[in-house]
Amino acid sequence: MATGDPDLNLLVALRALLEEANVTRAGERIGLGQSTMSAALSRLRVLFQDELLVRVGRDYALTPLAHQLLPQVQLTLPLVAQALGQQPEFDPATSTRAFGLQLSDFGAIELRPLFTLAQAAAPGIRFDYLRLPNEPTDAAHDLLAHDFIVAAPGIGIDADSMELFRDDYVVIADQGHPGIRDGEISLDAFLASPYIRCDFGRAHVTPVERSLHELDLHPRTRVTTSTLLSIPLIVRGTELVGLVPSRLVQRSGGVTGTVALPTPFPKVELIQRMWWHPAHAHDDGHTWLRGLVAELISAGAFAAR
Repeated sequence: MATGDPDLNLLVALRALLEEANVTRAGERIGLGQSTMSAALSRLRVLFQDELLVRVGRDYALTPLAHQLLPQVQLTLPLVAQALGQQPEFDPATSTRAFGLQLSDFGAIELRPLFTLAQAAAPGIRFDYLRLPNEPTDAAHDLLAHDFIVAAPGIGIDADSMELFRDDYVVIADQGHPGIRDGEISLDAFLASPYIRCDFGRAHVTPVERSLHELDLHPRTRVTTSTLLSIPLIVRGTELVGLVPSRLVQRSGGVTGTVALPTPFPKVELIQRMWWHPAHAHDDGHTWLRGLVAELISAGAFAAR
């Protein structure tokens, strides 16, 4: 049990230490040196009568009590700061806040309606588009460090979310691909063609890759890229085939000379969700942006066009 009168600054240090699980990074995050953060950790250990962070090899791990404290601190500290007037009220008209979103290049293109609406209401804000997290099963840290992750469900992210849109995967090929017959490609022709694959990272298994694995289908991967938007340009004028969301071909096919073909196996659906950490629940700016997203969803702004 904690003893004594806690310093509010100690709670700020506690949150940083528990979220980063690293004294140096926690200090950098809140602008304090390592020695000052070490001193804060020592005070917190006395206050809570618990080690809070323990060495595991070269890293730190949270104690059971620290795991219990973390969500409580994340939820209560913003409320305390707001009550004390330390957290200014978000004003879209004057804010210069930067919102961090981790998403694919495809996701960034599909979020254009949000950028347009947000800029009209809050001309001073900024969007920082960042790569998807390396380990989506451990995305809590990323969701705390940034505002949102835009990704498909089923990759291990466990957080609050809302559905943005749905789409179907299609085969993308050059319009002159020899395997195309009457606007379709057979399974044999698909598997015989060189395949281009988009790799978002070792831990990211897309819905269509999961389906291929379940069907025991193994395309001949000859090109790997880390961006979906590059696939139509790479496929152009080749015998490559790929699997992409249908709206990607709708947007690029006329320019790249590529076509969308039905998959020669059962249809695979792509769902894109926007995820956030519950610690952002009392963040006025975060709430405002979520409201814009919900408004756009209701208006069908993310529907295929």
